[in-house]
Amino acid sequence: MKRSEKAAKILQMLEELYPETPVPLDHENPFQLLIAVLMSAQTTDKKVNQVTPELFRHGPDAARMATLEVSHIQEMIREVGLAPTKARNISKLAKILVESYGGEIPDTFEGLESLPGVGHKTAGVVMAQAFGVPAFPIDTHIHRLAARWGLSNGTNVIKTEKDLKAIFPKESWNKLHLQIIFFGREYCPARNHDLTTCPICSWTATKKRIREEMGSR
Repeated sequence: MKRSEKAAKILQMLEELYPETPVPLDHENPFQLLIAVLMSAQTTDKKVNQVTPELFRHGPDAARMATLEVSHIQEMIREVGLAPTKARNISKLAKILVESYGGEIPDTFEGLESLPGVGHKTAGVVMAQAFGVPAFPIDTHIHRLAARWGLSNGTNVIKTEKDLKAIFPKESWNKLHLQIIFFGREYCPARNHDLTTCPICSWTATKKRIREEMGSR
């Protein structure tokens, strides 16, 4: 089966499974989404959602966040992985937004990626979910599933993003990246996964891939 044929069938299946795709990180404005996504690196969305209510109560926007001491921010997000680094980046980022962007977040990849702690994936999520700009943010779930499903042989997320953008319609990207994440969490875990019974891996994964992942099981 060609990649394009696989992609069309996968898109249909995911649309049936996940017709609605709420952003899993709680937020009330684009600034809060940016901060939540920044904090989600090496941390579960569930953990981020546990710490953001207090953080956003004290710093609901860039102007208010910029007035907080780094130590105060760190204390509020202490349960999140890499909290000291993230606290410093949140403080710097908020001050830059106030000084250079009138307290608003930039609506371009270049502008977002120039901010402390904001990489291409974080910028992609914000562009897609806050501004509706077509983007295909690649996280570990999507990178893993794209390889399992034979949609990309990318050894890095840059190649995986390029491959997926080439086979899926542009208008599907913003919803699809969330649908793949949801599927990965529910059906396609990283460890101890039986590819032969998975709703998608069972017909997309190569025999070689199944052998490599499942070994003698």
